[in-house]
Amino acid sequence: MSGVRIDLHTHSSVSDGTDSPAELVAAAAASGLDVVALTDHDTTKGWAAATAALPDGLELVRGAELSCTSPDGRGGTCTVHVLAYLFDPDSEPIVAEQHRLRGERRQRLRRMADRMRADGLPIDPDDVMERLPAGSSAGRPHLAMALQRAGLVGSVGEAFDRYLHNGGRYYLPKADTPVHDAIRMINEAGGVTVLAHAFATTRGRTVTADVIRDLAAAGLAGIEVDHPDHTPAARDELRALAAELDLPVTGSSDYHGRNKVVRLGQETTDPAMFDQLAARATGVAVLGGRAR
Repeated sequence: MSGVRIDLHTHSSVSDGTDSPAELVAAAAASGLDVVALTDHDTTKGWAAATAALPDGLELVRGAELSCTSPDGRGGTCTVHVLAYLFDPDSEPIVAEQHRLRGERRQRLRRMADRMRADGLPIDPDDVMERLPAGSSAGRPHLAMALQRAGLVGSVGEAFDRYLHNGGRYYLPKADTPVHDAIRMINEAGGVTVLAHAFATTRGRTVTADVIRDLAAAGLAGIEVDHPDHTPAARDELRALAAELDLPVTGSSDYHGRNKVVRLGQETTDPAMFDQLAARATGVAVLGGRAR
């Protein structure tokens, strides 16, 4: 069991990654992973293609990353991301909320592209929108790729630094799901939730430890500790908090294909921690054949 490699946070081209779901599971197997979670933003559209292409020997955890608003513990609010695993994708509240969020994301992306065009940047908003796969979950990385194609930046990271960062000229907010509602919906659909990259200060405002304690009381099932955007100090603090709350900790790459420099399996989850999470889920099963 100690040699089992598990990555519980990846994205495909169904949201803001560059690998198709089929390419992603193939790459996961080729990289030596035993278990991979597909967690596209606010959508389950990639589940069927990933399942159909699942290589022998690889387990697939079907999930999604939910964009949420939360109290920040300092008198304000901030964005948090919740990784939802093994929930029933046909749950009516989840279907309705994911539909709303995808529409919100597309409207926001169009407005951001229009603002760039109005400022004279060589961005064609119609082309940006036409390149989105049908039913996909749109995000700022799609604009970052348009900026790359226009020759304005050399990478997605540079696009965020120069044009797309929170609070910047072209940043626009979106109406995300209240975090307590997200946790409740996933729990009622038989899934489990893990708070993603909670102390990644490079991403913007973060929540306090007291907020995480409140989320645990509301049904949060785990904390993503080992993440490329977490400093050693942040990992230590989150690991201690998870121990205090008796929550499993996870490790994940947050892989986006060519849109990020991280590798599949760059961070991994202890199999015992994963088994604790999977044992709580009743929505859908883990697919594949790892011996337990």
